[in-house]
Amino acid sequence: MSKSVVDIQQAFKQLRLAETAEGLPELLRQAEQVSWTYLEFLEELTTLELRRREEKSIEKRLAWARFPYHKPLHMFQLEEQTAITERQMKQLQEFQWLEQSYNLILLGPPGAGKTLLAVGLGIEAIQGGFQVYFITMGELIQLLKTEEFTHRSQIQLKRLRASDLIIIDDVMYMALDQREATLFFQLVHQLYEQSSLILTSNRSPEEWTELVDNQGMMTAILDRLLHRVEVIHMNNESHRLKHQQKIFNE
Repeated sequence: MSKSVVDIQQAFKQLRLAETAEGLPELLRQAEQVSWTYLEFLEELTTLELRRREEKSIEKRLAWARFPYHKPLHMFQLEEQTAITERQMKQLQEFQWLEQSYNLILLGPPGAGKTLLAVGLGIEAIQGGFQVYFITMGELIQLLKTEEFTHRSQIQLKRLRASDLIIIDDVMYMALDQREATLFFQLVHQLYEQSSLILTSNRSPEEWTELVDNQGMMTAILDRLLHRVEVIHMNNESHRLKHQQKIFNE
């Protein structure tokens, strides 16, 4: 006894092939229109399931990344700055540095495009199959200080520690007390050679030690951060000022 399309869709759902179940009616119509062979039909069926699963996976990882905005890497105007060459950008996009647990430190004044570049690389990393987590330094310190007794902090830090790439924005924009520095050191130690970091800051690493009471602790942090690292100095004109939107016409 032949089954209806609805029955077959239900069977696919029971097999946890939800995307195939949803797309089955349209695929059947296409198969009739162009006279697919059985093999061609099966190929289209499996391709649909895999493609939609990957799309949903990317959507989920983008949501988990918590980017402050969604601006792909092509929005970073490479030709408007001198910090990175086109060849170097291509190297970054190949993500061998991420597979080898290298870090990136993006330095420069506010508006230089540090966060824009970091987010763009993060989005491309997700599309390449990596798990990414974005957080500001202030938010990170707050999560670390409340991890022991706040369920939300525990969940967020669990996702952070499981990520292949962690982007920490505005690193060392303010001083850390002894406890905060200790918590930050413990996190960096946990991530050392397990995950890659992209750090953005308007202060050079040499200045970071001035913002921590315990300079020995900061030295230990820097020792791990700078072991495998590429430092990019983005001292070009403010990207936000250059592309500002005005009320009045010139």
